[in-house]
Amino acid sequence: MNIDVNKIEEKIYFMEQNLLKLKKLREVKKDIFLEDFRNVDSAKYLLQVTIEAMLDISSHIIARNRWGKPEDNKAHFQMLADNQIIETKDIDIYFSMAKFRNRIVHMYFKIEDEFIYEIVQNNLEDFQRFITNIVKVIKN
Repeated sequence: MNIDVNKIEEKIYFMEQNLLKLKKLREVKKDIFLEDFRNVDSAKYLLQVTIEAMLDISSHIIARNRWGKPEDNKAHFQMLADNQIIETKDIDIYFSMAKFRNRIVHMYFKIEDEFIYEIVQNNLEDFQRFITNIVKVIKN
């Protein structure tokens, strides 16, 4: 596998640090989380940049190994699955995450705070699964 290990490790570290912060936000009671804009805004930003790091890692692996030019975010994850980097069952999950990132960036005013809270409560493991799969690639 042709990758810049240092670059990938740096992005994984960034993701892991963000996940630690998101896990702290997960501990905040729902009413407190929702009434303080700092919690919601922090979570949005951390989700956005962590998803961006996933896409950066994917793009790097795809480009370095000359697997082609992905047409869209879903194609990034499809190419990773086609090359046994991630599981096929995760393609749609990661694609949904990328679509969510686009919503944060472009339609930030249309995202309900409760939706952010639910993601923080229920979906952080998706990031961890991605990291685990990428680390397996680095170790080989």
